[in-house]
Amino acid sequence: MSHHSSARSRTTLGALGVSILTLVLAAGVASAATPTTQKQYRLVKEDGPGLTLRLVDAPVRRPGPREVLVRVRASSLNRRDIMVARGQYPIGNRESLVPLSDGAGEVVEVGPGVTRFKVGDRVAAIFFQGWIEGRMPPMAAATALGGELDGMLSQYVTLSEEGLVHIPAHLSYEEAATLPCAGVTAWNGLFTRGRLQADDYVLLEGTGGVSILGLQLAVAAGARPIITSSSDAKLERARALGAVGTLNYRTTPQWGAKVRELTGGTGVHHVLEVGGKDSLPQSLEAIAHGGHIALIGGLGGFAGAIPPGTLMRANVTVSGLYVGSRADFEAMNAFIEQHRVKPVVDRVFDFEDAPAAYEYMENGSHFGKIVIRH
Repeated sequence: MSHHSSARSRTTLGALGVSILTLVLAAGVASAATPTTQKQYRLVKEDGPGLTLRLVDAPVRRPGPREVLVRVRASSLNRRDIMVARGQYPIGNRESLVPLSDGAGEVVEVGPGVTRFKVGDRVAAIFFQGWIEGRMPPMAAATALGGELDGMLSQYVTLSEEGLVHIPAHLSYEEAATLPCAGVTAWNGLFTRGRLQADDYVLLEGTGGVSILGLQLAVAAGARPIITSSSDAKLERARALGAVGTLNYRTTPQWGAKVRELTGGTGVHHVLEVGGKDSLPQSLEAIAHGGHIALIGGLGGFAGAIPPGTLMRANVTVSGLYVGSRADFEAMNAFIEQHRVKPVVDRVFDFEDAPAAYEYMENGSHFGKIVIRH
């Protein structure tokens, strides 16, 4: 073969290699060995009012156009997940679902046209797969993971690339898994809606996921958090995290006035209101002029009335919050990375012990977040 023929052959082979590579990229990129089956938990409708948690075998769905396959490494529980299991939370017209909205893992395969992620990226899913930025769209609630959509208590999940965010490099998967619901909720209440400033007083109720993450975010921003709990031991832990004031609501049932005293009479500028009707009157007693109350939960019930006169006289803003958008999540992650915030993980359960994690959440003894390692 002549020199020119050999060169033409190499050129042809090179072009063929580029064409093959192009076809591979167009079809999607996968890591070495993506399995076809997996273990996942499903909440199943059986006898009785609630749902039963079952570990099942399930197929791994390969990603389609603009989709990403994630090997889930950790997930975390929220109070909402207990409500789902009890049958107290809407899940659409379905007989079973994969629970949990919160999870983090690594990208193991990308479908055609994916531009936001590559194989090996560390990611977390967003709570509402259909809320990217701005105001909450009317149909966002129908895109909530672990509710209307299958969630994260699975070894693998396949999601739109729009429904994921990169996680801060300094966080473990277990720490990152705490953020999608509780973290974004606290961020939305304090920063997006509340426009928190340094030296603001912040009231946090209890020591669950939203309150402890809110405490950590407030401290990082230079605000002054005050926290309530029925446990003096937990209040001591909160002080160690940076709380400037603590109150035991069991020994001081009328704690609103006491909170105001701790601020020198000013009142608190922000409240993450997770208690509902039982604690809201005390929050109104504690709120500063021009303050903001973020209505987040109803541990004491969702009924009750908000007195218009009180709000008007004190120029108070009250917001109903339902987590937040992907833009909120990304803004929070940038803040967490900048300030090296490390979410508090109370306890980590192994994947096969997921039912025990539910029981632990039920008894309410945790401080921070409960995580399941996959």
